[in-house]
Amino acid sequence: MAKCRWRSADGEAQAKKKDQHPKQMQMGEQVIFSAELNKVFKRDKVGVAFLALLSFSGLFACVGCVPRRTRRRESGRVSSPVPACAATLLLQRLQDQEGVRAQVYRELESVLCGDDSRLPCGLVNRLLAEVSQDLTAAQDVTDNVRLAASNVLVALARTHFSLVMAELQGHLKAAGEMTKELVLITLSKLFSTYAPQCIPFVRLTLASLRSVVDQVRSGQMLRIACAVVKQWSDGIKVHLSSGKQCPWRAVEKERIYENLHQLFFSVVRHWQDSKEEEDKQAVLGAVASMMAVLLQEELHIWEQFLWLMHPCQEIQDTCRVAKSLTTFLEVLEGVQCVIPRDKFLAITSAVFYQLSDDTKQHSEADSAELTHCILLQARMCPEETILFLQSQLENEWEPGCVAALGLLGALARSDEPVVTEKLPLAAEAVQRLCSDLRLRVRRAILYFIKDLLSADTRSCSAWDVVGHIFREFSRATGRRAAGDLSAQEAQEEGALQQLCMDILGSLDVSVRGMSKLLWPRLLLFVVPAQYTGMLIPVSRCVQALAEREELTRREIEELDPHFLSSMFRGPWLTPQTLLVRLLVVAGSPVAGSELQAAALVLMQKLHSRIHRALGAMWDAEIPLLLQCVQGKEESFPDSAAWERRLLKLLRASVETVEDEAWTKGLSCELSRYLSSSPSSSGEKSFLYKALGTVLGACKGVLHIQEKLLQHLQEANAEEPSEAQGMISLLSHAAESNFRAVLDTLTMFSSRLCKGRNSRISRHKKMELDSTRAHATRSALMLAHGSLALCASKEELLAHVEGDIVGNILLLYSCSCQDLQNKLALVQSITNFSSAFHAVGDCFNLSLKGKLLEILMDLLKRYHSGIPVSPVPLKVVLALEELSKLKPSGEAKDMCEMLALCCRSIVTYPSAKMMLKIRKSQQAARYLQLLQTSLKALGRMMAALLETEPTRDFFQNIIHVLRRPMTSGNVWERRRALQVCSQLLAVCEELRREDACQHFGSLVGFLAPLTCDPMPTSRQLAVTCLSSLLRIQAKVTNRVIEMGDPGSLCEGLHACSTVSQLRASSKIARMVCRNFPMERTIDFLMAIKETFRKAKGMRVRAAGQWMITFLQMYRKDICRDVPLILYVLRSCTSCTQQSMFMPFVCQAVVILTRCHTEVAIDNFSRLLGPTDSLFRPRWVAAQPSSMSATPPSFVSSPSLLIVHSLMQVIDEYSE
Repeated sequence: MAKCRWRSADGEAQAKKKDQHPKQMQMGEQVIFSAELNKVFKRDKVGVAFLALLSFSGLFACVGCVPRRTRRRESGRVSSPVPACAATLLLQRLQDQEGVRAQVYRELESVLCGDDSRLPCGLVNRLLAEVSQDLTAAQDVTDNVRLAASNVLVALARTHFSLVMAELQGHLKAAGEMTKELVLITLSKLFSTYAPQCIPFVRLTLASLRSVVDQVRSGQMLRIACAVVKQWSDGIKVHLSSGKQCPWRAVEKERIYENLHQLFFSVVRHWQDSKEEEDKQAVLGAVASMMAVLLQEELHIWEQFLWLMHPCQEIQDTCRVAKSLTTFLEVLEGVQCVIPRDKFLAITSAVFYQLSDDTKQHSEADSAELTHCILLQARMCPEETILFLQSQLENEWEPGCVAALGLLGALARSDEPVVTEKLPLAAEAVQRLCSDLRLRVRRAILYFIKDLLSADTRSCSAWDVVGHIFREFSRATGRRAAGDLSAQEAQEEGALQQLCMDILGSLDVSVRGMSKLLWPRLLLFVVPAQYTGMLIPVSRCVQALAEREELTRREIEELDPHFLSSMFRGPWLTPQTLLVRLLVVAGSPVAGSELQAAALVLMQKLHSRIHRALGAMWDAEIPLLLQCVQGKEESFPDSAAWERRLLKLLRASVETVEDEAWTKGLSCELSRYLSSSPSSSGEKSFLYKALGTVLGACKGVLHIQEKLLQHLQEANAEEPSEAQGMISLLSHAAESNFRAVLDTLTMFSSRLCKGRNSRISRHKKMELDSTRAHATRSALMLAHGSLALCASKEELLAHVEGDIVGNILLLYSCSCQDLQNKLALVQSITNFSSAFHAVGDCFNLSLKGKLLEILMDLLKRYHSGIPVSPVPLKVVLALEELSKLKPSGEAKDMCEMLALCCRSIVTYPSAKMMLKIRKSQQAARYLQLLQTSLKALGRMMAALLETEPTRDFFQNIIHVLRRPMTSGNVWERRRALQVCSQLLAVCEELRREDACQHFGSLVGFLAPLTCDPMPTSRQLAVTCLSSLLRIQAKVTNRVIEMGDPGSLCEGLHACSTVSQLRASSKIARMVCRNFPMERTIDFLMAIKETFRKAKGMRVRAAGQWMITFLQMYRKDICRDVPLILYVLRSCTSCTQQSMFMPFVCQAVVILTRCHTEVAIDNFSRLLGPTDSLFRPRWVAAQPSSMSATPPSFVSSPSLLIVHSLMQVIDEYSE
């Protein structure tokens, strides 16, 4: 049955083959039939297979495997039976699984290699079937066995090559779970051993390998397959180019090329995505070998290549096509083939289209692959590639221009010698686009410059790329400053600025020619203001150049004159210009720490360009400033402190130089810079101070006066920044040239006051009465005060009254006396008074009375005016300083002044006005000024206490504070407590007994405030009480038991009123234990004042303190009982009786129980006619000596007191 099945199936196949090819079959087709025969041997028994073999004797005649009799007739040889017997025995051992298979295979290999005789066909086919099982086994067979089986096939091919080759071809084409690794290895060995015999099987082998490519993706199998492909391709190439007559006919040769093409594109399609480096190299080797063969048919391969480019333009995902193209070009480069011009243009155009088409959103990987294709072409055809990209730059199509610039940058980065030679042509072409305003083009040019500078600076010799970076930065800055851009456009321009900074900052000065390209060209971009932001990368470059000692090798004069005239149209670069620019940037409050640090670094590295004498000093000082600005110091200074440190460095630098001409040049440059700076710029304030500092170091008086007058006339004092600049200029210049500055100020002030009593023209009068003139006078008044602060003792004593104070009063009298002038007057008085007091001299200021009169008049005007005006607050500050000067004023005037100040500062503003102030925009500034004024008022009271040693003055102060401390305004009470705390602190420090004389009244006023609604007031009340106790202890030399004030204050800070009252009661016991008895009536009178004016918690606190005091000292106050009862009785006349009457009644009860007769006697006089209801019991209970006549005035609240008293009498009678 098996025999029949074999005949029917394979016979039909054979008949079909014969119908297709009526002539003699080709060798490859015969091998296919041999492979089919091998399959028969695998599945049928040997006998049946042998019968089949006899029926196909014609086939054996074709392939060389004929029966033994036929071979004898043809060759005349007689085969030895020994190898056949040995092979049969070994094959039988393999089939019976006897022995070690690898060893058996090696013995079989030895037998096959030892004799040239041919084995019987049946034995050969049985042997092929057995070996193939081990060769293609997926598992359960070791590598040694499979390798030994492969060697057996190679040995067998000596005599039966066609059968072995047919067997291997069948395995390569077969699909299934078999491993083809050893099959490929065996195929490689066959080619290495029997290359001429393999030539007829080329076409079939290529087709078989294509099926392997379709199945393998990576790993060792891929590398082995690539090696086989490379081996066979190299063999084909050698055979074609050997000069011998090719055995293939034209049709067969065409088929071989066709199969090789198919294999080539199959390899590229399936293996181009290999990840491992070994796989990539193997694939490239195989593709290169195939292309070496295909390129011999040039027309055919280029047609196929253009077919490869077609999908690159059609499909959206170009990643795979780009990788195929990359592989093709890499191999093309390796075989050193010249690309035809038309094919080159087709490749480049297709790839460039993909890169430049905005509608196709390529990933970074795709773009990198496409760019790599252009790089490969540039390596093979550099000139053609550059010309193509140049042509795209000349095109108006923006995406194409941007893509071309990107590709030129990639060529520059490639660092290929053949490409580098052509970069000057590319740079020249890009230079023509510098005037293009399109944002994408501008950005692409900058990226190209970045790549160009990183690759080869020699390509930049004909184009100032550094200048273009700075110009582009300036252009972006100008467009953003214009304010006519959208948010997105402004953001893009900002990104362009950052790109310029990144390019310059990333330059490697060690690159050949870079230092010559940068230095001294960079110096020209330090001074212009439009390049300020670029100072950060400039400082990095200069620092790197300084480390390479490149800063002294070339001068600016060595640069191209045409470049200098086109790039730098401003003033010529001088040492003073450079220093001023760097100082301004370092001192700018809006520059930022990084920019300030860059300016300092440039100053340090360029010191030889500024002045050689500054090197050592700057090397020591600038690093300290850098640590500060870079945040390495623990305390980072504010802008004012930073300015002071810079000005100190400037002053030390000028003193180090000791060159009057250089210093004058620096002042002229600062003056020029100051005049050209707009008022709105943040750097102008620093310029005023810097110019004043340099003028202070100058020796020429005329030069100083000239510059001062110039800027006093130019300044517009209506703007606060300009007015402050004038003051800063004069005060800094006066530090070393006080007399020259004061003379200049007097001269300029006289011009503004010249027309007061003289006849002048209308134009001049309008000019002097203008708003600017009034503002200038105000600024000059402030300048006089600032001059006094920086004058020495001798200079101040010589000029304070005649020049400084006289000029201030003159300017004030000529002004319109608006708010600005009044504030200027008050501030100037404060400044020169402070300066005068600081010198510590006993000089009498004769104009003190006049000044006090002016200040008091201002207080009176604003007392009933706008309460939120800063004038009263400033006046208090001035009065504080002025009150310290001699001569001392009269006590009456001082008391009036003190009362007026308290009313202006403590009493106002009201609670309603404070609410409005807190909602205003200037709330923070006004509240800060209010706090400063309160502190000043306290200091002024302390100063007056020092100058007025009489006790009456302290009493006047207490009298002034009495009203606000019992006021219904919480803010007023808080301010009064703040002043009181300062006053008591001074008394404690001075050991004055005034506070002890008013101990009782102060405690009576402070006690209710321990339960004030405002927590700050409660805290201040405890502070004042503590100060009083300490003062009492120092005066009486007693130790006071104060307990733990911290725990008491915690109770006062509680939100619960019960806790507050409990804490207040504890404080009351502590204070009463140290209370002097002689101050009892003062205490109760103050409590009575609280009963009359206060309400709520303050009344309860006052009552608690009174009860606590009476309970502690009820037996010790016998002589004061009548007065106490009178005070208590007078409390009944108040309207708010419900709050405090329980405390009054309780106090009466306490006094009556301890002093019954005195209490009854005094109350009998206090009862009136309306109290007749209680008269009978009262007369019966009183002693006989007590008068029965009631007083003429008794109010109804007395009934409550009498009722309480009657209860005590009843208890006493019993």
